[in-house]
Amino acid sequence: MDTLRFYFVTWNVATKSPGQDLNSLLDFPSQFNRNKPLPDFYVIGLQEVKSAPQNMVMDSLFTDPWTSTFNKILCRQGFIIAKTVRLQGILLIVYTQLKHVTHLRDIEAQYTKTGFGGLWGNKGAVSVRFNIYGCSVCLVNCHLTAHEHLHHHRVTDYNTIVNNHTYHVTETTHILYHDYVFFIGDLNCRLDHPSGESPSAEEIAAALREVEKDKYASLLKYDQLYASQELDEAFVELTEPEIRFPPTYKYILGTDDYDLKRKPSWTDRILYKVVPNNYENITLRADCLSYNDLPHYTVSDHKPVVAVYTIKVMANYTEKTVEFAPVVRIWYIGDADFRTQCTLSPDVEINPNDWIGIYDADFQNLDDYIAYEYLAKVSLPHDSSGSGQARTITLSFPVGSGVRTPGFYRFIYFSQPNSEVRSVLGISDPFEVCSKEDALVTIDPCEQASTSTGHGKPSTATTDLFTDFTGLDVTKLSRHFANDLNID
Repeated sequence: MDTLRFYFVTWNVATKSPGQDLNSLLDFPSQFNRNKPLPDFYVIGLQEVKSAPQNMVMDSLFTDPWTSTFNKILCRQGFIIAKTVRLQGILLIVYTQLKHVTHLRDIEAQYTKTGFGGLWGNKGAVSVRFNIYGCSVCLVNCHLTAHEHLHHHRVTDYNTIVNNHTYHVTETTHILYHDYVFFIGDLNCRLDHPSGESPSAEEIAAALREVEKDKYASLLKYDQLYASQELDEAFVELTEPEIRFPPTYKYILGTDDYDLKRKPSWTDRILYKVVPNNYENITLRADCLSYNDLPHYTVSDHKPVVAVYTIKVMANYTEKTVEFAPVVRIWYIGDADFRTQCTLSPDVEINPNDWIGIYDADFQNLDDYIAYEYLAKVSLPHDSSGSGQARTITLSFPVGSGVRTPGFYRFIYFSQPNSEVRSVLGISDPFEVCSKEDALVTIDPCEQASTSTGHGKPSTATTDLFTDFTGLDVTKLSRHFANDLNID
């Protein structure tokens, strides 16, 4: 078994834009701990992202400010977005290290609108579910919901009232088909004291100032989420690490002081479930390494809550893989028939919807393909080696496949049995695309040595090794190096 590290963030950002440095939110290595290991996955769930109509239009055309800020931190260190989902003010982003991309299977996203009779989203939370399939996990159902919570598996479909909040309850025996489930969000849980014993906001704040060594049990026994679990009403199958941080709501913006118009409450939570015995002779487990708030963030009336988990997954998993042959020549824009090869493992079945995406070599999101072609259009099978053997196919891309700008690119093979689910089976090394008129002029080293005696002339060549820049068009040269993949 191998171990993967997941970093979870939940934060109600109160319609504000990022106004503080987010490196510490992600516990990112600083100059004082550069060798600190990075997580394998970041799962970031935001609530109340600004979602006025004009913001939704702009965010559909351009990356929203929060995602853009996270990208600047994570993508430069080799993370890419495996899946992102937006439902009005709720935003879920799942980042993975690039090395795990080819082990992502059955990526699926769903969301449920519960505001205004199913016409609009509201607050709510997200659940992220994983199955193990190798040195990485199967990313299943990055499930964006709005008050659709996981309940005890005996409950069937109906609406229920839990502590004065309406939840849509769904039958969840299907939870057992997922090895790991993480549930994060602003669950809107409050402190619910018995009638006649309810303290004021000022009294709760005063009690918090007297808490010794992060021991909040005397207040948490009135927490609505805990009460729902004890009464077998909601969240029964989920577990939460011990809370050792103060209530995360409600603060005066820009300060660390509670806004006493509301009673301080633990509204922002991260819960999980493990099905340990889904496989013979294997016991799965999730270990919580930390669970805390980050009080120095003051742009919202909520404090962000973060948790770090390690989970056990199977090692050396090689089911359904595609290996691209190196692209050994430059792909010229306008090539009548550009071809390359890839090898499919014996268990790969080509579905009608399988496709090859063409991406920038330094792409940031699996949804950011530049062009694509279905396998039905680009694959020409070679002679099969027989049943149960790997197969090599030739990918033939016609003129106008979509690459019209010089630069460096990658191929990614997607298996997509239907429109809702897809898996990443293979990713190519970077290859170069350029225009034929951009053939670079260079000096042959031998000829260069003879130029001092007046012999020899420059020759044209399409190579990335330059021994002299005499006669080169600087503009064209810069285009070739604009996509340098080396990131410090």
